[in-house]
Amino acid sequence: MHIGGAVKDLGDVFYAIPEEFVKKGVHMRMQHDVIKIDAQAHTILAQNLKTREFLHDKYDKLIMATGSRTSIPVIAGIENPKVMLCKTCNQAHHLSETSKNNHKIAVLGGGYAGVELAEGFVKSGHEVVLFQRNKQLLDEYVDATISDRVKKLLEDNHVNVLTGTDVTRFSDTEDKHIKISTENSEYIVDMVAISPGVLPQSDLLKGQVNIAKNGAIITNAYMQTSDPNIFAAGDVTEIQYNPTLTSKYIPLASHAVRQGTLAGMNLFKRRRKSMGSQATSGMLLFGQTIACTGLTLDAAKEANYDAHHVFFESNYRPDFMPTNTKINIELVYDRKSRRVLGAQFMSSHEVVQSDLSSFNIH
Repeated sequence: MHIGGAVKDLGDVFYAIPEEFVKKGVHMRMQHDVIKIDAQAHTILAQNLKTREFLHDKYDKLIMATGSRTSIPVIAGIENPKVMLCKTCNQAHHLSETSKNNHKIAVLGGGYAGVELAEGFVKSGHEVVLFQRNKQLLDEYVDATISDRVKKLLEDNHVNVLTGTDVTRFSDTEDKHIKISTENSEYIVDMVAISPGVLPQSDLLKGQVNIAKNGAIITNAYMQTSDPNIFAAGDVTEIQYNPTLTSKYIPLASHAVRQGTLAGMNLFKRRRKSMGSQATSGMLLFGQTIACTGLTLDAAKEANYDAHHVFFESNYRPDFMPTNTKINIELVYDRKSRRVLGAQFMSSHEVVQSDLSSFNIH
């Protein structure tokens, strides 16, 4: 959104600023790096990044909201300065500034961030090639029918989309461009933007609370860890995933906000349980709303459901209405129970609130 010009100042996308919390009486320690947590002693060791001084502190209750760290793909030459990550605010700002002096840009990753980056660069006048290792775009969110329409939408807006393409190397050219090597071809671009995956950043509590195999901190429905005085929220933990009734790592901002609220409410007294999540999400891409909730067909089959799907395309409103638009719906259901397991939408009409709100997937 910032690269495409919709957001002029990156500060506008922040949920809050430190000064707002200070006014409410919160003692903020910005630019401090926590080095060690001793759960038994209830102590924290941190370092002031400005003065380099060490700080020893104690806590009665602790909420871990350390988020996630970047999962950098193993590709030869990825340390090249023309290859840039896009996860943090600073990285996004650097990417935006650098792109002003470069015309042809490669984007690696066909998830939400990758396709939104491609749109942003097109809108800012760049030539874009999008590389996706898997055979379809948004493969964790939508099934092939909607994914194919997303691919066509990008291509219709002059994005060169390469799915099923594994990038193997980055290397400099003699004329100061960067060469991208795949298994079958080579591409010359001016810079590369990677929308990487993420991993939970839970190292500070390793061996002190229960942690899942992927590194996410395990909590109960009140966001409490195996240590009753430590809670966790956001990308550092998992969610209760309602479609499969299991815990699952789905790092979304909406989950982080809800979990943080619950952790604060339940810190001293159990007041409210998490309702779990269907992992509902949506995006606006070149004027089309793309939204999903619950399981894709592949995910439903992997969860051992007798899953099937149906695709529907029609006008959003009755044909006699003076203004109208097409809506695409992919519905995933269990053939035994007839229960809806997931749904995906695509339309130029804003379908996120009006349609997904009616689905109760559990």
